[in-house]
Amino acid sequence: MDSKGEQLGILTKTEALEKAKGLGQDLIEIAPNADPPVAKITDFQKFRYEENKKDRASKKGGGGELKELWLSPRIADHDLQVRLNRTEEFLKEGHKVKLTVKFKGREMAHQEIGYKVLQEAINRLGDKAVIEKEPKMESRKLSMILGKGKGGAQHAEAENKQVSS
Repeated sequence: MDSKGEQLGILTKTEALEKAKGLGQDLIEIAPNADPPVAKITDFQKFRYEENKKDRASKKGGGGELKELWLSPRIADHDLQVRLNRTEEFLKEGHKVKLTVKFKGREMAHQEIGYKVLQEAINRLGDKAVIEKEPKMESRKLSMILGKGKGGAQHAEAENKQVSS
């Protein structure tokens, strides 16, 4: 394949090298294990730039990120509701959400309070969220991961209908 994307057909290695040299470009082997091997005639620096650009774009993702929200075992009711509203927004956007209860000092003696906070969060979210990873203690943190539930999709559709009406 040449730099314009046109197929040149099956060439020997020497023919391909001569063709690339004649165009003032490089011969880059794309798929060495294919039969016959696939190569491309293009500028090597440009090729590397394009590959790096693709890698950066694939790392960015575009939705499936893991968002983390911090909670306290002594979180106020309103503060918990604000965090859960944010959780719902993240889930609607297609993200997974990690809810983490951080324990400080003597709070470690009453870890059951942290479990109650996470259970309350699940109860309030209802079918908008599904537990993907059960609550687990990791040093001074109690964490669980939530994904989008069945109700989240129905809830989003209902909101869209209300907005368009």
